[in-house]
Amino acid sequence: MTPFVVDASVAATWCLADESPPAVVELLNRVKNSGAVVPGMWFAEIANVLLMAERRGRLKSDAVSEYLTLLGTLQLEVEADSGSRIHLAVVPLARRHRLTVYDAMYLEIALRRGLPLATLDHELVQAAASEKVPTLPV
Repeated sequence: MTPFVVDASVAATWCLADESPPAVVELLNRVKNSGAVVPGMWFAEIANVLLMAERRGRLKSDAVSEYLTLLGTLQLEVEADSGSRIHLAVVPLARRHRLTVYDAMYLEIALRRGLPLATLDHELVQAAASEKVPTLPV
C-alpha cells in the first residue's frame, strides 16, 4: 500500500473511541501494516491532545500513557522539522491557505513527497485540494 501523511486530528480519534468512525479505524490498520509519514512535532501534538482530554475528564492519566506508548509502536516515518523548510515552504503554504504552521507542515510533506493526506481538518482538506494533494477518505 502507498504510504500517506497522517495528521494529529486523525490520530486523536484513534485514542478517543467515541470519535472513531470506521474509515479512521481502517487508517489505523493501514498504519499498523504499511506505515505512515508524520512531521517531527506529531508526537508532541498528539500528547497535547491527549493531555487536554485528560484535563477535561475524557481520559484517565494511565490511558494517556498507554495511548502514547501504543502510538510509539506504530510504523511511522518521522520527518525532521528543518528550519529552512519551515521558512521556505511551510510558512508560504500557511499564508496562502490561512493554515496554522502545524497544519501546513502536514500539507508540505504530502506535497513534496507526492503522498496522500489523512486529516479531519476541513481547512486542511480544502488547502490540499487547492494544491492537488489527494486526501484519504475519513
